[in-house]
Amino acid sequence: MPSLRIEIAPRTMLLAIGVVAAVWLLGRLTAVLAVIAVALVVVGTAAPVVAWLGRHGFRRGRALVLVFAVAALVFVAAVLLMIPPLLAQSLDLLANAPRERDQLVHAISGYAGSDTLVRALDSLPLHDIDTRAAKSLVGYSSQVLGFIGYGISSLFLAVYLLADPARAKGILYAAVPRHHHVKLSKVLLELEVIVGGYVRGQLITSAAIALFVFVVLTLCGARNALALALFAGLTDIIPFVGGYIASTPVVLAVTPDGLVVAIVVAVLMVMYQEFESRILVPRVYGKTLRLAPALVVVALLVGGTVGGILGALLALPIAAGLQMLIRELRVALPGEVTADEPARQLDEQATEAYERLTADMSAADAAAVADDLASMLKRAEQGGPPLSQQLPHQ
Repeated sequence: MPSLRIEIAPRTMLLAIGVVAAVWLLGRLTAVLAVIAVALVVVGTAAPVVAWLGRHGFRRGRALVLVFAVAALVFVAAVLLMIPPLLAQSLDLLANAPRERDQLVHAISGYAGSDTLVRALDSLPLHDIDTRAAKSLVGYSSQVLGFIGYGISSLFLAVYLLADPARAKGILYAAVPRHHHVKLSKVLLELEVIVGGYVRGQLITSAAIALFVFVVLTLCGARNALALALFAGLTDIIPFVGGYIASTPVVLAVTPDGLVVAIVVAVLMVMYQEFESRILVPRVYGKTLRLAPALVVVALLVGGTVGGILGALLALPIAAGLQMLIRELRVALPGEVTADEPARQLDEQATEAYERLTADMSAADAAAVADDLASMLKRAEQGGPPLSQQLPHQ
């Protein structure tokens, strides 16, 4: 009986070992990759503003200081408006929890079928809830400090990249073969568009829920409507669950007006969350990031499952970036016969021009030329003047 012999080429074994090592390394460097990703989002958000200030007479250093100073002032103002009212509301809730529980039990105890609910409410351990809440906050303090540390690292990395973009690009371009510089520059240009679209989409959804909460609380005559609206807009950054986190203080703010009002407000908040997650988010992000609405929902689910809150936050720009890479690298997906041949020809034409123009340039100087060619290439692909008419002639 012939024996079956399986031979694995050394190259295949080395490739498999390399893949396993790369996956293991990525797992170990998750925090570092998260810092880099957040820093790139900050760079993509601030870079257009810094460039606009530069065109209006501000030197780059002063423009950076102005942008981050204004951002810091806005952040501090929002915190000062939010934290004191929310802290006071939380302390009042903890202090009055036993009394509110007794009042609720008394209100519903007369209704038929309420015995199970009454027993559940009576069994709630509320006598020392304030002490247990304080201990829980202390337990999470190390995680909060770690999160703050990663945030500061991301901020400093973003400032470095914004302060000297030519040097940062020079390092990147020096590590990539010159034949791929134009493609790299075009990918970076598209990434800026994606980050800008993501930030605009986030501003739209956050402003929408903040306005909704402010109107609802103002109509109900609740205190601290502005603070709670700002808190809702801030927590809405967290996909899926952010709005529900914001709903808790909103409902608690109207409880003095009665149980019926609190239930109505709770229903309104749930309805808004359904509207946002099923209609607003897919449409807004699908338009700004050029993602299909179904892909937006799937990306958020995958990101939240794999990476938790941070994964959900970065899911949409990552999904848009991957889709862009597939398009820019001319990858033929299943079901496609051939890639876009005219686009390939434009890429080759731009690459030939780039190699001719940058034959004796350093990587940093060549990066500027690659950026110009990438912009020309994008205009040509969008129906603008042909690339041959935009290229400089020697």
